[in-house]
Amino acid sequence: MSEILSKQQLKSKETKAKIFRAAKHILQKHGYEALSIKNICEEAGVSNGSFYHHFKTKDDLLSYYIEEQPNINPDLLDIPRSADEVKSAIVYVYLNYVHYCQELGVEFMANYYTPKNQSLNPLIRTERPYPIVTVHNYLQKCIGAGIISPNQDIEDITTDIRMIVIGNVFEWCLKEGNADFEGNMKRSLESYMNGVF
Repeated sequence: MSEILSKQQLKSKETKAKIFRAAKHILQKHGYEALSIKNICEEAGVSNGSFYHHFKTKDDLLSYYIEEQPNINPDLLDIPRSADEVKSAIVYVYLNYVHYCQELGVEFMANYYTPKNQSLNPLIRTERPYPIVTVHNYLQKCIGAGIISPNQDIEDITTDIRMIVIGNVFEWCLKEGNADFEGNMKRSLESYMNGVF
């Protein structure tokens, strides 16, 4: 059953999307350096107050794109029967992310993945559904159920996975989209996980 939005909720959702589209356009055309709240508001045709009503900071806005990622089927992430199913589910989460990155485009991703973008900092993450948070929680469930017994701490595993993902995104952007993004992501994640559990 779908949720029915009030006129105000619908308007708020449209404004948020308009702000995000403006930021995406600026990132794609001019890069991270040109991405200021002033420029975003001008491009979107909204006030600063409207921006701050929807987002706390520019980095909060940038993390919004993760929120808009297509949802992962929660049934797939139920307790698996084997370590191979755990690996398959984690690969699935990141192949979903690959497809979403491809939808956003190389220019957006190349400008999004910059050290200046603090929304990427795992120490200041919001409650948004980052893929690595999904994977961390999933691994905890699998370890708790005795399905896997990794030879590393879960924090180290999720940090390694995050770095593998960032490396694959960077490689795809570096090659201007002419890399086997999906194949590289799958292969590198599977190789890593085969050595951990």
